[in-house]
Amino acid sequence: MSLFNFRNCCYGDSKASGVDKDLPQSHEDSLLGLRVDLIKKACALAFKAHKSPKKYYLLEKKNRSWLEADLIIISFHGSWASSDWFVDKSYGVTKINQQLFPSLKSIGNDEAALVNEAFQLRFESILSNSSLKHEVKEAMTKGKQLMFTGHSSGAAMAILATLWVLEEYLTNNNKNKNHKLPQCITFGSPLIGNHIFSHATRRENWSHHFTHFITTLDIMPRILFAPFHSIQPIFSSILQLFNPKSKSSGTDSETDRVISEFYSTVMRNTATVTSYVISNLMDDTNLLLETLPNLVDLSPYRPFGNFIFCAADRPPVVVRNSDVVLQLLFYTARINDMSEVSDVSKKSIMQHLRYEVELQQSFEISNVVYLDQLEELSLAADGSNRLTVSTALDSFGLDTIARLRLRAAGEWQKQKYKNEEKVNREFNEKAAATMKHLKDYKETCEISYYDAFKVHKDERDFKANVKRLELAGVWDHIMEMLKKYELPDEFESKAEWIERGTMYRTLVEPLDVANYYRHFKDKDGGPYMDKGSRPKRYRYLQRWLEHAGRMKSEDDYSESCFWAELEEIWKEINDNNGSFEDVKERVLKLETRIKEWFEKGKLDKDVLFEGSTLVNWWKALPPNHKKESPIRSLVEMSQGINMQ
Repeated sequence: MSLFNFRNCCYGDSKASGVDKDLPQSHEDSLLGLRVDLIKKACALAFKAHKSPKKYYLLEKKNRSWLEADLIIISFHGSWASSDWFVDKSYGVTKINQQLFPSLKSIGNDEAALVNEAFQLRFESILSNSSLKHEVKEAMTKGKQLMFTGHSSGAAMAILATLWVLEEYLTNNNKNKNHKLPQCITFGSPLIGNHIFSHATRRENWSHHFTHFITTLDIMPRILFAPFHSIQPIFSSILQLFNPKSKSSGTDSETDRVISEFYSTVMRNTATVTSYVISNLMDDTNLLLETLPNLVDLSPYRPFGNFIFCAADRPPVVVRNSDVVLQLLFYTARINDMSEVSDVSKKSIMQHLRYEVELQQSFEISNVVYLDQLEELSLAADGSNRLTVSTALDSFGLDTIARLRLRAAGEWQKQKYKNEEKVNREFNEKAAATMKHLKDYKETCEISYYDAFKVHKDERDFKANVKRLELAGVWDHIMEMLKKYELPDEFESKAEWIERGTMYRTLVEPLDVANYYRHFKDKDGGPYMDKGSRPKRYRYLQRWLEHAGRMKSEDDYSESCFWAELEEIWKEINDNNGSFEDVKERVLKLETRIKEWFEKGKLDKDVLFEGSTLVNWWKALPPNHKKESPIRSLVEMSQGINMQ
């Protein structure tokens, strides 16, 4: 029997799924593909580490007969120092360390994910000052199964450790068939990153590596929705209540007041964030909501990964849609009656400290509810004694408005896939034929493709320009949808679309460069490669390919737009009365790249046709330079072939 028994079951409302799933799936001995006894072990070790703050982490090795391979569990302890939670900023976020986590970024917007700075600094310290790197390297080399776990802010360390392993050992450049995929199980974890963090983990297909258990009232997963200044006066006192070694009883009236104030502040901010997000998903035209970010400093933190809501008196509820998780973080812990604040806020503290007990009792209920297909969720309470998705939501106290929000979140996810189907259909109906037309145009050019279009003297050149503009419209639309996150996050990781984008860029961008210099747009707009001149779609598609292949970025120019650099060098010498020495380094760099692109098959032989801009440019270079030129043999060979 395997350690991780992954199942692709999706359970939701019976109407939404189209099949009879009124009775949720029995979790038997596994949950989300993880063995229940393994989850319990991870929880026990997380709390053991939580009580051992003097050690960076605890490491335990298991080799049981039912395991396919050795299992190594690394658990991190939490911290009760406020400096390990917040730096001196509203929400304590910073750009993620792109050296450690290069994948955690938005490709389209070229923007790094935001992460809690205090958590990141603490993890960097662990990585630098402990033997974690050595332990992980040894485990991965020997094909061991790694699992990271933690409770409270220790969970944040487990998350970052798992992401670091995925980056270090399992990206395209580092994959090894001997390496096993790590898993991360957290208990009462705070949120640690923004929407880009969440988006990137789904794009990289990493979300399923993370399973977050939270109890319904635990305040810790909601805590970072509140700006630090709003809780700073009492935060240190609150953290001590979570400290298992704290002597605070938490029963005196002043403590009750502090806990109630803290809970109310956090939940008030949670309500603001969740309302703003769902209003955008529902396309609410309320002007107040549109201006809200300008009036209120909203928390950037968002959920990611799989969440399992658990409580002693109800079955585990699994949620894999981060927008649904966000809504449940508010609705499962909101207070309807202010007279209940004191009681609920104290329960929130106790639940954070009782995960082992809550999990044990929740697992005793034989079923598990999967909230996956919610777009047709009933808006009314079930009223049934049977365990269904609807009755599970009843137990959370979700009213009609809450259910409507869950439906909207489910519908938004469904709409993304509809958008993908539409984009794919439009591409096949419009862009594919247009691309073929331009390929045929290129293959029949008697001079280089670039120069034929730049000269622009035939009707076929005019038709090629029309096709160029048609394709620009198609791809601009796709890029805009990606930047607005209107397509599934995994869209950007699909090889088919990366190939389409690369083919489009390499085929069409030379025409854009030719058009730019044919119309002397550089006179007013400056060099084509300057920011604002090169169309954003090409920058996006280039980053898209570079990210997929984990390639070094070529932000200055690439094989699809090297013509622009060539034109600028030529202009620098001829139009600006410059000397070769002024541009010698640029010339050598361009020639070196051209040679590499030819060797990799990224450039076609037409660029070296007699009379092409490249050949004429090269022939005009000083004789002494041409003797040592990196592309001398390419030019001479091409010219020899053409003269026959």
